[in-house]
Amino acid sequence: MKLAAFLAAHALATPQREAVACGEVRLTFGQVDEQSTRLANSLVSRGIAIGDRVAIFLANRAEFVVAFMGVVKAGAIAITLNPRLSAPEAAYILEDARPKAVIFENETRALLDRSERAPALRISVDQPADGEIAFAALVREGGLELPDIPPEFDDCMISYTSGTTGKPKGAIITQANYALLAAYINGVYWRLTTEDRVLATTPLAHRSAFQRLLNMVCAGTSLVVMQRFDPKGAARVIEDEGVTLMGMVPTVGRLLLPEIEAAPLRFRTLRAIVVTGESFPVEIKRRLMTALPHAELHSFFAMTEVGALTNLGPSEQLTKGASVGRVNPGVELKLVDDTGQRVPTGDTGEILVRSGPPGSYLTMRGYFNNPEATAEAIENGWVKTGDLGRFDEDGYLYIVDRKKDMVLSGGYNIYSKEVETAIMGVPEVQDVAVVGVPDAIYGEAVAAFIEVRPGQHLTAERVIEHCREAIAGYKKPKHVRFVETLPRNSTGKVLKFQLRQDFAEGA
Repeated sequence: MKLAAFLAAHALATPQREAVACGEVRLTFGQVDEQSTRLANSLVSRGIAIGDRVAIFLANRAEFVVAFMGVVKAGAIAITLNPRLSAPEAAYILEDARPKAVIFENETRALLDRSERAPALRISVDQPADGEIAFAALVREGGLELPDIPPEFDDCMISYTSGTTGKPKGAIITQANYALLAAYINGVYWRLTTEDRVLATTPLAHRSAFQRLLNMVCAGTSLVVMQRFDPKGAARVIEDEGVTLMGMVPTVGRLLLPEIEAAPLRFRTLRAIVVTGESFPVEIKRRLMTALPHAELHSFFAMTEVGALTNLGPSEQLTKGASVGRVNPGVELKLVDDTGQRVPTGDTGEILVRSGPPGSYLTMRGYFNNPEATAEAIENGWVKTGDLGRFDEDGYLYIVDRKKDMVLSGGYNIYSKEVETAIMGVPEVQDVAVVGVPDAIYGEAVAAFIEVRPGQHLTAERVIEHCREAIAGYKKPKHVRFVETLPRNSTGKVLKFQLRQDFAEGA
């Protein structure tokens, strides 16, 4: 089940149909298929072998689609780096993955230059500097015969996601993982057809928008890409492009809702809106359904390592809106206590997931170059998600808490430990604890509670500026509180629930 075969089938059936629309740039299915095959052959001719890693360090643009499919067709493994990463974050991923080549642009050149592990083969989609290769030249030069890749080789992506230790881990995702989700699970629940025009508003390097790219490849939908999201621009794109389906993280929902409520006719082509279920407020769902009664609202719970686990359909959004829906067919999901025993219905337990052998259905094959983390996460095929949930009597799953102390802000996963590690780099900091607190725009925001070393002085502005240099901008704390001592239990562990309560009372 190869992504190249899906794309080729759509290109053969409708070569002139629009596959990608990004601003003024338009690519047909025939063009995406041909250009990605030529790129694949050029990569092979320059030494890219089966299993080599190729980094894609691009913002939202049409070349991103060609780059990803070209890497996969060459038998290499793509690593998509979000342009919003800080230099240390990008450097860590490059050091861990050790890609043999990188496809980048002017916007990401500076971050690439600051990494000691930048690949020797540098491919620029903009004007190349000395020693670099032009992306367009590779697309022109390559042959049209698809490289011969062994059918048993199925890895296509290493998706880096922060772990509880604060260091990113690379989840190895296979073509089978993506195809089953993008073509079949999405296709069945959302009724995708080749008539659909699907909008991506967030970075293609991030899993939410990247899944819309895969809907194009696997289900044959047309992909409409916003280079940067803004509410008025999104309303214009939806109306002008005739968008029929869009994915929406909570932040996009909150920012776009005033535009929808002010002029719902501009959104008349939308037949479906899909949202992440674990954090999407019921009130925002209610307002969307009121403003756009013709548009179906779907929500789901998904993770990088295990794909989409649940689905909540349009008729259930108000009756079971606080849940993330029922478990998808083919997915096994159980809730267990600290001893690994299943908990009764209604009780809270850690969410464990299994869907066939790792790599063959929805479950990742493992963590790249990290057998210890793989062994810890996957046991007898069961993936320990680190999230806590409960089932109701009707089989609907509710996410109760995040065992891994994750903050979900604007659709991005931010792990507390990662931010705490960055803040501990400030010499005046004695100790710190980071929690997620409610935010009217982003759903959650990062709040840092800091103990300052005796005799030292520290300002919130200095902490935030330090974080801006050490981690991605969206991970830096929005709120900084200085405390004499952090609340702890008898074993010395920080009571984070107390910090959340203290923040709420103080706010």
